[in-house]
Amino acid sequence: MGYIRKISEYAIAGGLSVFVIAGMQGCDSKQDDKNALEEAAKIQGAFVVIEEVQPKQYKIVEEYPSKDTRVILREFGGGERILTKEEMDALIKEESARIENNTSTLTNPQLSSNSPSLGGILLSSAAGAILGSWIGGKLFNNQNYQNQRSTTYKSPQTYSRSTDSFNKAKATSATSSTSKSSGFFGSNKSSSSSSTFSTGG
Repeated sequence: MGYIRKISEYAIAGGLSVFVIAGMQGCDSKQDDKNALEEAAKIQGAFVVIEEVQPKQYKIVEEYPSKDTRVILREFGGGERILTKEEMDALIKEESARIENNTSTLTNPQLSSNSPSLGGILLSSAAGAILGSWIGGKLFNNQNYQNQRSTTYKSPQTYSRSTDSFNKAKATSATSSTSKSSGFFGSNKSSSSSSTFSTGG
């Protein structure tokens, strides 16, 4: 209960829309959507919670569209903190180097049984798709990445909630653009680099 309340506080601080907060009550998607991550990169931001379930082993436990991109890390020892943009950029660059060298669990099938690094988990999330959009093509078109991405979430329900929420955001964005309204996603920029990162607190 306390954990959900804490997540809600972070979410509100991050500027989540009302329909996304309502989604925290638990709305499961009926089918997995492989394109949800690509759609996430077109949205303004993402709110992601990553949990260290064992030392150096991570899972995505919550993920929703948000006005700002922020990632909460729940550490194995019990601490909880917001990753800075500098930390995330460094993690993404490290994982990008592994992808280039074919030593990343995300893209090399022979390494799929290994636990992804924190950078690998980040690049499996919507926040990674936004902040690391410059390497998106190497991931979105990689079959191993598509096959393994759902396993970086703590449960199938977490994964389906995420894809469902981003599909809803996509629909909302399309409706807002068509009507030229000033809705939450209506003024979405096409460039992912324009996403706002907030370290609020």
